[in-house]
Amino acid sequence: MNLIESIKQNAKNNSQRIVLPESHEERTLKAADIAIKEGLASIILLGEKDRIIKKAHELSLKNLEQAVIIDPKTSDQREEYARLMVELRKSKGLTKDEAMNLLNDPLYFSTVMIKNGDADGEVAGADNATGDVLRPAFQYIKTMPGISVVSGAFLMFLKDKEFGENGLMIFADCAVNPNPTDKELAEIAIATAKTTRALAQIEPRIAMLSFSTKGSAKHEVVDKVVKATEIVRNTEPALKIDGELQADAAIIESVGVKKAPGSEIAGKANVLIFPDLNSGNIAYKLVQRLAHANAIGPILQGLAAPINDLSRGCSVNDIVELIAITANQAMSQK
Repeated sequence: MNLIESIKQNAKNNSQRIVLPESHEERTLKAADIAIKEGLASIILLGEKDRIIKKAHELSLKNLEQAVIIDPKTSDQREEYARLMVELRKSKGLTKDEAMNLLNDPLYFSTVMIKNGDADGEVAGADNATGDVLRPAFQYIKTMPGISVVSGAFLMFLKDKEFGENGLMIFADCAVNPNPTDKELAEIAIATAKTTRALAQIEPRIAMLSFSTKGSAKHEVVDKVVKATEIVRNTEPALKIDGELQADAAIIESVGVKKAPGSEIAGKANVLIFPDLNSGNIAYKLVQRLAHANAIGPILQGLAAPINDLSRGCSVNDIVELIAITANQAMSQK
């Protein structure tokens, strides 16, 4: 059984309620139909019920009859959700009328559903920009204890099984933070360790990447990586982590032995933490294209409940896989 099959099986064994706020979008409906057929989650669709049913009929999606369909504009939960929103945003001066208006937006409605305990996770982004998906999450879900930043990890499945964990590596942050501070970089490493355990079901061996290995170069951006590594060691002493390491020292054992003798991570890393978004985003795309790796993500991490953002160019299968991943995250956070 490969990892994605294992993630799907785990989702089947522990049914979670996953809300899809873009339920007028064709790929989302097709993915929901497959997720229900495979038993990956209890699916909640947001939108106009008649419109969703009509579209499902046109697409011959028979399994959607088992989905819960909620229209945010007419739901009897609107009053309760508006009260919750006002309470959570009272310091910002949010009024009830403003809250009721925001609840017309399925992205806000779905987020408040999760906050109220009526759903376990959300998958969106096929029809909305990342900022629109994340804004309600930042306002109402917020980050998990001890974490102040949200980041994006990729599961990288390499054809060469020599690297990482039998060809699996986890890259972060490749999606959210342009230039994290040393504290934020440490939090990204800790959050990625949680993702690695929850989804990949392996023990993380974390390399904090830089253009320097163990003092081979001096620069303030190197200092940031060194400090971030120290913060992680002080905060999570049980984590296996080392830095600063150059990429080759992190993943190739013969290089790691020469450049960082005595390191338990050098040459053996299965988690790569990049010093900024430039390097992380460029690296995952180069590996994806040049090494023909299968890149699954970004998987958002650091939020107090799982909300995942799709690329607007995503496939139906991408959505199905992210539903299963989100269900696994929900289980882990519980």
